Amino acid sequence: MKIEKVRKNSQGDITDVMINGNIYSIDDAVRMAKEGMLEGVNVGRARNGREYLRANPDGNEANNLDNLPLF
Repeated sequence: MKIEKVRKNSQGDITDVMINGNIYSIDDAVRMAKEGMLEGVNVGRARNGREYLRANPDGNEANNLDNLPLF
């Protein structure tokens, strides 16, 4: 499964993702990525310890999570 679209809050942080037309919270998407259910992403950890999603590096900025279409 691949993330198709993202929803961001007023600070520009991704809060939800759309996968196969279904909407998941970012926390659910992180869990799905850790379980190997999502293609093209991995889980990073911020300095404050919070986990987040990031696109696998492939040299194509168009498919970075921040550049995906919004919903």
